Amino acid sequence: MVSEGGGSRVCVIIPSLRNAEELGIALDGLANQTWPSDEARSSGATFEVVVVGPSGDPGQAVAESQGARFIDDEGSRTRADACNVALAAVDCDIVMFTDDDVWVESDWVEKLVRWFEREEVAGVGGPNFAPADERSTFWQRVIDVTFCSKWVTAGTNYGKRGTADLESAEQLPGVNAAYRKSVLDAVGGFDEGAIGCEDAMLDHRIEQAGYKLWTDGSAIMWHRRRNPARVRKQIQNYGLVRILASEVHPGMKAWSHTAVGLFPILALIGIGAFVYGAMSGGLAWPEFWNISPSVVPFGCPRTAVHLPISLGALYVLLCWAGAAKGNSPSRTFATVLVAPLMTFLLHWSYGTGVIKAWWRIYVSKKPGLQVDDKDRS
Repeated sequence: MVSEGGGSRVCVIIPSLRNAEELGIALDGLANQTWPSDEARSSGATFEVVVVGPSGDPGQAVAESQGARFIDDEGSRTRADACNVALAAVDCDIVMFTDDDVWVESDWVEKLVRWFEREEVAGVGGPNFAPADERSTFWQRVIDVTFCSKWVTAGTNYGKRGTADLESAEQLPGVNAAYRKSVLDAVGGFDEGAIGCEDAMLDHRIEQAGYKLWTDGSAIMWHRRRNPARVRKQIQNYGLVRILASEVHPGMKAWSHTAVGLFPILALIGIGAFVYGAMSGGLAWPEFWNISPSVVPFGCPRTAVHLPISLGALYVLLCWAGAAKGNSPSRTFATVLVAPLMTFLLHWSYGTGVIKAWWRIYVSKKPGLQVDDKDRS
């Protein structure tokens, strides 16, 4: 329990790999936190920032020059393993996690730590958004709008803000989360060797152990999005590891992931149907605009043309509506307008990742293998 006087020991862990410049920005934000206050310090509160990464990484010098503690990740090959190394080395009451490519608001720690005065709070996090200014490119803002769409990417945990000060949550984003150290110790930390989905697996095991997770919509973390080429690989990896994680933890299985896995297959079927219909006279230009059945009788060719077009139009409308009603601060006419293009890319990438996972599970029989979207050599 965190005492009412706030006399708790808090540690922020940042796994970092060859990103010293952006790490410095994150550490600047953590150096200017409003917590602990003088009153909290007098009650015994302490605050420590820990960077974990390979010994000799450029981030080590940056961390040590800015007063953070650097921990050698002992040759860890994954983010999960690096975080476990750090967890074993710190002594605190509350552990917070973020990444090395964020801008940290001065009250971030204060907003999350305050909730641990409640006994039922085992962990609490908040949303993360791309900055809606010159710190993000146009396409990074489009990606943020797509991630935070109200419906079509509803399975993501990026932009969920809720309506109450504190709401229950099933998963906390790894870039914006705080936990009781005792809870992390009780469940054994992160799944060893996990590459991607490590935060979701951790949260699943925490809930399975009977603890409760929560989200504070006001505790925003500003997080740099990747550019389209890199985000495609990132999202494909998410699809792969989510299905593999579901094989390890069956309780994580959800219909939405299976549905996205079918997206590339259905898209290819739709394209093939359109081509078949067009080559078989289903378009009948210029009579295409004449809806009279006598021009082109309804049948396989015409259905093969019109059905994909109709479903595609419905998909675009749904993408527009979801983007417009999402929570991203980057919503503008331009970013919402092109959101369907990015949504298609993300659905296709995630879906192909899911298909790869199915292949490994049911065909190659090697479900435990994961791929990383970072070069850790």
